[in-house]
Amino acid sequence: MNATSKSGETVSRSNRITSVLIALLVGISTIHCQAQPPNLTADERAAAIEKMYTDYQKGFPDVPEVEPAELSKSLDAGRIVLVDVREPREWAVSRIDGAITQADFESKRDSFKDRPIVAYCTIGYRSGQFAKRLAEDGFEASNLRGSLLAWAQAGLPLINDEGETKQVHVYGPQWDLLPDGYESVW
Repeated sequence: MNATSKSGETVSRSNRITSVLIALLVGISTIHCQAQPPNLTADERAAAIEKMYTDYQKGFPDVPEVEPAELSKSLDAGRIVLVDVREPREWAVSRIDGAITQADFESKRDSFKDRPIVAYCTIGYRSGQFAKRLAEDGFEASNLRGSLLAWAQAGLPLINDEGETKQVHVYGPQWDLLPDGYESVW
């Protein structure tokens, strides 16, 4: 009788633990996958990008920034090293023409010591952290303010291996703030 009672308690405890774990997972996935409200205006998307970037920027307040329009003009001079710090799957969707991957940068790091470096990612968090580390190592490093989301908001061109594209890997639904005419991928 005692063994049956313990077995029943074990099953009951196991069911409660399972229920709690399922509730936690559902709650976490709901928080993690919360998308931006649908049908935001262009101004609301731009404001959301700015707020998100400003919040992230608190982690690298001393890193200089470059606005998308300013970077676009500067790229024509050919002196800037533009580093895309996103994952290869993000790079494959789209990138700014002339950018190199972080891996390419790291493999030739010393050859870029005397050139200005601008890093970018989806919104500017990863690139801000990267630029901060480069600055600590003596590089002239800046962050693209708002990164690809701000770049697309400014209507500046993106490419992939086939040419110009309007697709952008936005990392996840929270960053799905592209302007009309663009396609989000994550």
